[in-house]
Amino acid sequence: MSARKSGDKDWLARWWQSNMPTRESLEQSRILKPVAHRVLAPELWRFTRRSVPRGVALGLLVGIFLLIPGLQIAGAALLALPVRANVPLAAAMTFLSNPATTPFILALSYYIGSSMLGRSGDMSQLMAMINHHAGLGEWTRWLLSDTAPSILFGLAIVSVVSAAIGYFISAWMWRARLVRKWRHRAHVRADARRLALLPKEPALQEQVS
Repeated sequence: MSARKSGDKDWLARWWQSNMPTRESLEQSRILKPVAHRVLAPELWRFTRRSVPRGVALGLLVGIFLLIPGLQIAGAALLALPVRANVPLAAAMTFLSNPATTPFILALSYYIGSSMLGRSGDMSQLMAMINHHAGLGEWTRWLLSDTAPSILFGLAIVSVVSAAIGYFISAWMWRARLVRKWRHRAHVRADARRLALLPKEPALQEQVS
């Protein structure tokens, strides 16, 4: 059991190290350069019980809804300013929407949007735009297509629900981590008190030769 937990922690550590942006990468971003001094503020890089759930929720919200590559990290970092979310965590969580998960996210969003709005469209054009990293002009034209309302409506629902679930799960995990720490400290203090109350063994008398 301990080996499995250790393996899970190692996997999470590797995922975190490979996806967490550095201060240097955010500082060099053309989009973030005008507000880089605010994004890099130390208080937005601290892991606290409030900033962590906000960072998780914000990263999921932006990462799922804003599927345009290159804008997700910048969008999450910018929105972290008004909501006081953890910047590196918000940016890292956007990577949960990646080439492996994007088709499933879009399929679910299209199903939800088309079912609720009663509209249909062509998904192949959207997938092609994502695959070849379409520019802003192409995305603007796509917004006028018949598929856009269903996809955007579905993405909004999926991203908001995912953000809410991520917020509550991360808040629960943070609280559970604190409870384990408190219990461990309580056990250590209790053991120390028990040891202090134990009668001390009498000193061995030196044998007189």
